[in-house]
Amino acid sequence: MNSLAYGFRNKGLTCQIKTDGTACQRSECGVFGMWFSFYLRETDGGIMSTIEEQLKALREETLASLKQISAENEKELQELRVSVLGKKGSLTEILKGMKDVSAEMRPIIGKHVNEARDILTAAFEESAKLLEEKKVEAQLASESIDVTLPGRPVATGHRHILTQTSEEIEDIFIGMGYQVVDGFEVEQDYYNFERMNLPKDHPARDMQDTFYITEEILLRTHTSPVQARAMDAHDFSKGPLKMISPGRVFRRDTDDATHSHQFHQIEGLVVGKNISMADLQGTLQLIVQKMFGEERQIRLRPSYFPFTEPSVEVDVSCFKCGGAGCNVCKKTGWIEIMGAGMVHPRVLEMSGIDATVYSGFAFGLGQERVAMLRYGINDIRGFYQGDVRFSEQFK
Repeated sequence: MNSLAYGFRNKGLTCQIKTDGTACQRSECGVFGMWFSFYLRETDGGIMSTIEEQLKALREETLASLKQISAENEKELQELRVSVLGKKGSLTEILKGMKDVSAEMRPIIGKHVNEARDILTAAFEESAKLLEEKKVEAQLASESIDVTLPGRPVATGHRHILTQTSEEIEDIFIGMGYQVVDGFEVEQDYYNFERMNLPKDHPARDMQDTFYITEEILLRTHTSPVQARAMDAHDFSKGPLKMISPGRVFRRDTDDATHSHQFHQIEGLVVGKNISMADLQGTLQLIVQKMFGEERQIRLRPSYFPFTEPSVEVDVSCFKCGGAGCNVCKKTGWIEIMGAGMVHPRVLEMSGIDATVYSGFAFGLGQERVAMLRYGINDIRGFYQGDVRFSEQFK
């Protein structure tokens, strides 16, 4: 009777099949370091028994190896799965032994192999699931949040003090029925000067040093050009014109604590029938009280502006000393706040308005001036330097 020695590949060694009745001379055969020798007679029962032993050893060794894989070693799990269930894995090598089994016994052995495959596949899936859970747990532990700790305040932005001041003043006038009109910062000489009763040879032009871009184009020195365009466009048959024009203006001033080459103005204009100096005075009194308090009073002093006649300087009673005299009002009890006057008839006529039927008043004040007086700011440059410490005082 011929004898058969049967083995499995291990570390590149394959047992030889013997037909001379002797056992395989290589005794190192096995899976995952399981070393054993075996001698099979040429019977299906013997081969089946050996395959079952191999499957059992494979299951035990694989399950033991799975328990030893750490949560951080996902690569090790993948390598183990390939070495067991892969195309060149241990289970595949066991299946190669079925070529020596009769057709009648193959279904039986195949059943055992499939059961082993299912068990091992389920074990790998469970291990992968546990590995992922451990990974998540480890991540949660390392990124844990103590909900009892106080929250970190989120820094929020706020509007600039000049924006706040402008909006407060605009709200006052909107409540009085005025409309807010915007205009160009780069303006024509014609609208900036000539329409304001300042022809090219007028000596009053020396009062304003101007940034010229060309001979006829400049950076506006006041927001009055907006008023000129508004008068041109307004239909006075539908009622009077009541408007304010806030915005940046530019002068060739040397920057210091009280002067800047750019600043913000709000100019107001009312044109209609029977508009008088009394209307101007009442409007100015209301504006001052809204901005500086109900107890404030105004004083009008004669002045000169080319685009108004008569013209006045508007003073407000000192809100620090109440008129007694202090360093803010320079011991006078009054603080200069704006300029105003009745619109010059020639300005009306240049807009095609009949100055014998219509009249009006105009006024202008600086937003920086108002903010400095209200909040005790002594240097205009603080508005433009972008120092957060300055801005945060006026949230």
